[in-house]
Amino acid sequence: MNLYLRYFDNETLVHSVDEALDFLRSIPEIGLDADLEADIREYVASDVFYPKRYKVRPRIYFIVIKTTAETMLDFKQKKALRPVTAAVNERKEMMAGAVTRLSEQREGWYEGALDFKRVVLIPATGKHEYRDTHFVARCKALSGQDCYNRIVEHLRTRVDSRSQFPSAKGKNFRFKYLGMWK
Repeated sequence: MNLYLRYFDNETLVHSVDEALDFLRSIPEIGLDADLEADIREYVASDVFYPKRYKVRPRIYFIVIKTTAETMLDFKQKKALRPVTAAVNERKEMMAGAVTRLSEQREGWYEGALDFKRVVLIPATGKHEYRDTHFVARCKALSGQDCYNRIVEHLRTRVDSRSQFPSAKGKNFRFKYLGMWK
């Protein structure tokens, strides 16, 4: 794994963390200290591939990007794009699995948990504000999507109409199949 570093017009492509630190030491404005050095080493050792931005002073940053490019020209021409890893594919499959699980027809009792933004009145000021609200309900439904629809329909009649409900496909809605109804 190689590293691309840039600070204004100063840029380089290096093959190790030590070379990157030497480059940063050559720029007096950056002021490389032990904490910054440790953070850069930790970033390079981690599995994350997004660019990392470090603050030099207000509104002034330098960036570090992990790349598989062997030369600066390859990096500039984007010839070394990161291949799709198994972890990314696995995450996509898991998301697809959650969406198909949501629409899977299975009649019975469901327990659905929903985290939403509820509009409430502040009596002291007479103004309204959004509050994070956790709501759990058990209901008869035909699928996870039907469970979500029933919960949201129930809440819409009982909370302020400006309240915001999350998507059924998002992380703020969870459901569990409890079993067949009798």
